[in-house]
Amino acid sequence: MHTRIIAAIRKIPRGKVSTYGAIARAAGCPGAARRVAWTLHRSFGLPWQRVLGAGGEIKLRGDSAIEQRLRLEAEGVVFRGRRVDMKRHQFKFPLSKAITSRPKTKRRA
Repeated sequence: MHTRIIAAIRKIPRGKVSTYGAIARAAGCPGAARRVAWTLHRSFGLPWQRVLGAGGEIKLRGDSAIEQRLRLEAEGVVFRGRRVDMKRHQFKFPLSKAITSRPKTKRRA
């Protein structure tokens, strides 16, 4: 799961953002938003500034939040108040067959 989360984070291009939950779903682990945060905290060289909370809110506090906002603004990301304009900057992960298909179950007669 760790490698899939890292791969999903690396797919987010410059000037786009995603949420912890969307990354978890793209990695095939819906409901694992906290695992995404854990992975970001323990990994180096990832574009951590492109990962936000639900609704485009920066979840970090203090100097880290200021740094994240400055990095995103340097990439051309526009804020509306305290949140990123998600309509303009949200990265849509391509739908994969594994995520969109439902497991087949046996029908009862």
